[in-house]
Amino acid sequence: MPALWIAHVTVTDTDAYGRYAELAGPAIAEHGGVFIARGGRYVQLEGKERPRNVVARFPSVEAAVACYQSDAYQEALSHARGASERELMVVEITE
Repeated sequence: MPALWIAHVTVTDTDAYGRYAELAGPAIAEHGGVFIARGGRYVQLEGKERPRNVVARFPSVEAAVACYQSDAYQEALSHARGASERELMVVEITE
């Protein structure tokens, strides 16, 4: 079943986070991920507000986790660490 990769982010260093974004996009695409929301309008109804919210659709939970664990994504993530506060989850779509 397909899955959603959902990230809630507060960027603290725009230059370093920009490098993350440059590298993360191709790594996500390589694993079948397609962005369906990237930093658009949102309404925070509950919980901690993060001004950047990203959703990508993957073919499966396993594909999303494999992406996260890949060398290419981990290289990208090395630029986000220390440049952002974030939560990331993968949720299976039950269609």
